[in-house]
Amino acid sequence: MRTTAPLTSIFDLSEVSVGQHFYWEWEGYQLHGQVLLTSWLVFTIIAVLTFLGNSNLKVNAPEGLQNVTEYITEFIRDLAKTQIGEEEYIEWVPFLGTIFLFIFVSNWSGALLPWRLIELPNGELAAPTNDINTTVALALLTSVAYFYAGLRKKGIGYFKRYIEPAPFLLPINILEDFTKPLSLSFRLFGNILADELVVGVLIALVPLVVPIPLMLLGLFTSAIQALVFATLAGAYIGESLEGH
Repeated sequence: MRTTAPLTSIFDLSEVSVGQHFYWEWEGYQLHGQVLLTSWLVFTIIAVLTFLGNSNLKVNAPEGLQNVTEYITEFIRDLAKTQIGEEEYIEWVPFLGTIFLFIFVSNWSGALLPWRLIELPNGELAAPTNDINTTVALALLTSVAYFYAGLRKKGIGYFKRYIEPAPFLLPINILEDFTKPLSLSFRLFGNILADELVVGVLIALVPLVVPIPLMLLGLFTSAIQALVFATLAGAYIGESLEGH
């Protein structure tokens, strides 16, 4: 079944491309193949580490990867509790944990794995978060999450927030909801892209010692970006749930 011209135009307008990509053709559409490949690798890494860390749980004396998985779980729970509140945070731990882990592992994969050594017919491999379509998708998921949270709790009364504290603030409040996913997506994409570009240029110019400190700094900033994204996502959800 072929899509109509208006629908095709919408898909064409919604696609954003930065740099060269390895494309897959599917039903008349072009998919960024390198993003799917690296995303599947990130999912596999998370799944394997989760399985290894939780396959033989010890209650009294946890050790090895179990300690790591328990620490990450507690960290995400504390983050969710801080941003959303003690009464409603627990059901949002899986969402925030998934967002945080995907971005964290994606960012570190870009900093640690030599993606560019793998040659493709066109384009090159990079971290999933190095593609703006990935960061926009994560931001839109966050938008859907906080709209869902607010509507489920308050129903149609959720939209009263757009005319509070005064009705003339309606355009500004609506604009704020549009800028939230934009700021989330471009902040993450810009930082990861800039870090990889700087390291790549320095490796080309001074391939031995100078890039190493910057690569270590990149690991730190990559982790911070994952934390910032998850924290802001939790804050937006908490804001939609709070009473006015």
